[in-house]
Amino acid sequence: MSLLFSPYKMRDVECRNRLFLAPMATWSAEDGMPNDWHLVHLGTRAVGGAGLVMTGAAAIVPEGRISPWDLGLWSDAHVEPYRRLTRFIKAQGAVPATQIHHAGRKGSGNKRWLGGGMLGVDEGGWEVVGPSPIAYDDRSRTPRELTAADIDQLIEDYKAGTERAVAGGFEVIEIHMAHGYLLHQFLSPLSNQRTDQYGGSLENRARCPLSVAEAVRSVLPDRLPLMVRISATDWVDGGWDLEQSIQFARWLKERDVDLIDCSSGGSSPDQKMSPVDSTPDPGYQVPFSAAIRREVGIATGAVGLITQPEHAESILANGDADVISLGRELQRNPYWPLHAAHTLGDAATWPQQYLDVQPGYVRR
Repeated sequence: MSLLFSPYKMRDVECRNRLFLAPMATWSAEDGMPNDWHLVHLGTRAVGGAGLVMTGAAAIVPEGRISPWDLGLWSDAHVEPYRRLTRFIKAQGAVPATQIHHAGRKGSGNKRWLGGGMLGVDEGGWEVVGPSPIAYDDRSRTPRELTAADIDQLIEDYKAGTERAVAGGFEVIEIHMAHGYLLHQFLSPLSNQRTDQYGGSLENRARCPLSVAEAVRSVLPDRLPLMVRISATDWVDGGWDLEQSIQFARWLKERDVDLIDCSSGGSSPDQKMSPVDSTPDPGYQVPFSAAIRREVGIATGAVGLITQPEHAESILANGDADVISLGRELQRNPYWPLHAAHTLGDAATWPQQYLDVQPGYVRR
C-alpha cells in the first residue's frame, strides 16, 4: 500500500487515506445554512474517495463571514442542516470536518463572479473589525479596532461555534488562522499594530489566536482532533514568516492541537511568492509543512499546487507532511483519489453504481 492511501488516525478518528479535501468557499449558503449545493458538492468528494471532507469556512458570527453567502455556525438553527450533510459524508466512508472562522477586516465581500470587492451596508454588507484600524487595501474599508471586551466575546463565540459543529456531526474541527483573516490579522505585524497585551511582541500578537485554540480544545471532546490552518509566511518583508510560524506551532502543540495545516499568504496585496513573478511552483508550500514538522514534532498537512499522485506520495515518503490537502484539483476532478489509487497500484474501491468506469472492469 502506498503512504497516500494508508489510513491516518488522529485521536479516535481514523481517515481511510491521507487525502483531504481542502476547505474552499463556494458562496452558496443563505443565512449561513448548508443546502442541496453543499450536500452534492461535498458529498461528491466523499463518494470520490477523499479520506476527509472539509466544508468551506463556517463563520462563528454573522459579521465573521467573508461574504453574505458563507456557511455559518452562529445559531442552533444551523445544527440540523449540518447533520444531513455529515450523515451522507460518513455513509460514503469519509470523515466530515469543518473550518471555524472569522474574516475580520476581509469580510463583507461580494461574490467573486460578481466582481468581488466589499459590499456596503446598503448592499447587504456590514461593519468589519480587526485588531487595528488598518484596511487591507485601498478598495477596502478601515476596520473597527476590537476592544479587549470584544476579544473576550470572540473567544466565547469560537467555543459556541465548536459545540454546534460537534452537535452537527463533524468529527474534525479546523480553526482558520490563515489567509489574512481575523486570527491571522492578530498574528501579522502588517495588520496588528496594537500597543496593549494583544500587540507588539510575538507573544502578544499570538495571545488571541492561542486563547481561541485553548477555548476550542476545552469544549471539543477528547476523542476528536483539532487542526489549525496557518499561513506560514505573508510573503512580505517585515510580515509574518516561517520562523514565527515555527514558534507559534510549538505553542499550538502545547495546547493539544493535533495537526498544522500549512498554507501561506493573504495578509497583503503586496505579497510576492517568487523573486521573478507571483506564479508559484508546484508544491511551493511543502517546505513550510516540512520545516514545522521537523522543528516542532507535530503532524502537518501540505497543500498548494499538488496535482500528481506521484508528487503527493513523494511528499509523504520524504517526511515533509503527514497528509495532503487538495483544493482546485478536487474541484476539477472529484474522483481524483480513485484514479490516483490506481496510478499508485493501490486498490480503488469505486461505488457499486460506478463499477463500469473502474479501470480494468469489463462490462458484460
